[in-house]
Amino acid sequence: MGEHTRSHGDNLSRSLSDTEGRKIQYDHSLQEVFAVQDAIKDLHPFLEKVFPIAIVENDRFVIYEPDPSRRKYVFVKETPTPMQFPKSVRAAFPIECYGNRIACVVSGEIFDSREGYATIFHEFVHCHQWEICEPQLKAKLKVAQKAMQAGDYMWEINYPFPYQSSEFSRVYSLFLEALSKDDAGAVFESRRQLKRILSGDEFEYTVWQEWKEGLARFIENRIRNRLGLEENHSGSEKPFCRASLYEGGARFIAFLSQRKRELLVEIEDLFYEMLNSG
Repeated sequence: MGEHTRSHGDNLSRSLSDTEGRKIQYDHSLQEVFAVQDAIKDLHPFLEKVFPIAIVENDRFVIYEPDPSRRKYVFVKETPTPMQFPKSVRAAFPIECYGNRIACVVSGEIFDSREGYATIFHEFVHCHQWEICEPQLKAKLKVAQKAMQAGDYMWEINYPFPYQSSEFSRVYSLFLEALSKDDAGAVFESRRQLKRILSGDEFEYTVWQEWKEGLARFIENRIRNRLGLEENHSGSEKPFCRASLYEGGARFIAFLSQRKRELLVEIEDLFYEMLNSG
């Protein structure tokens, strides 16, 4: 009995020691978020604010929130995740057990590289989108309404978009080419063609991905450039895929914001500018 108690106590002590060691490790890694922020915050007003970070580890959230006055992250709680996440999760969403507050959700190895910190700020852009207007915009989209009625909560990832359609491939290629040449007439003509060849839901989905992921990629690439990292242009080559809409969105936002600088901050207006283009 005594041996069992001692063994249980040893295991508990080891578990507590592991937990404390992990928190010390994360404390150091999270402090670097503020150092990176100092280097990039002049690039966009959204980079002046950091958000809670939930680290996924062994099907548990380890949640930290920022204390701006002390410029550090503070451990809040550790709790089971509601589902299994991919090994290298990179996301931003409200966490139910954290009062439905929006958070950057990542796995611990993200702190192993400078690229990881650029990705964290990419997810912070999504946190801004959520706080400013994302739920309200999404509620107005027919493609989102239908998905919710069908109980498809992963529609943003799983929507059956015709990426491999020859017509879509042709028109989106023209769109990307026009953006690369800064040819306004060709940009808006390709948007008109895109509206013609896609269904209403498909066009809404296109714009949603271009706005949501395109804005985050646009800002992330500014960050990467500042940090001396290679920019992210995945999806720019055929065959097209969901990431192609991220790339098209980032380029389209660069194009539109050159003409109306305020669109980079007035992001609800940016969405409607993209939706109504062409």
